Amino acid sequence: MTQASPDIIDLLAGITPGSSLDRIRAQRPETREQAQQSYLALFRPKAPGEVSLEERQTIASFIAGLHRQPDIYEFYVNPLEESGTDRWLVEVLKAEIGAGQATGPYGDYPKGPLRVENKAGLLYRVSDPNRDVLGEKLSAALEHAHLLVFRPREASPQALQALLDAGWTTDGIVTLSQLVSFVAFQIRVIAGLSLLSAASKRAAA
Repeated sequence: MTQASPDIIDLLAGITPGSSLDRIRAQRPETREQAQQSYLALFRPKAPGEVSLEERQTIASFIAGLHRQPDIYEFYVNPLEESGTDRWLVEVLKAEIGAGQATGPYGDYPKGPLRVENKAGLLYRVSDPNRDVLGEKLSAALEHAHLLVFRPREASPQALQALLDAGWTTDGIVTLSQLVSFVAFQIRVIAGLSLLSAASKRAAA
């Protein structure tokens, strides 16, 4: 099948045709294709719907920044940097990534035996000045993304209600959740491929 866009995981992981990592990925063609189609659906949609391309790029950049993945961050933030109207957004985004840095997962479990594993951590909120700049909807999206990355045990109906109160629709929330899930998945896959590449180079040395 001819793809309309280069395979995003191959691109970000630096995988070249015929390389050892290319051959490893080729062993699971359906998984490779599904990951690419997920990327295209989320970041190259025929119609963005209720979540704009700018919002998608901003959320993905934020997630990559929280994971301390500079190459992936740069990939998603580049369209905002190159835009003549969105450069202000990049500076705000950098500030919020810095404010949101943490080590997780942490948070509180519901009442029950798992509560002994509760762990305190940052309760991230967009700063008031940046909230005024980003708007309530995008600010709520960043806060929810941070929760899913670092405090997944606290995902709750109340957290979803906060998104609804900020102007997100049910369909928009589904897209937001898919964005967070896909970028986190992408980061894990690329990290795993990087480890395989390093191991292969050591073995060949």
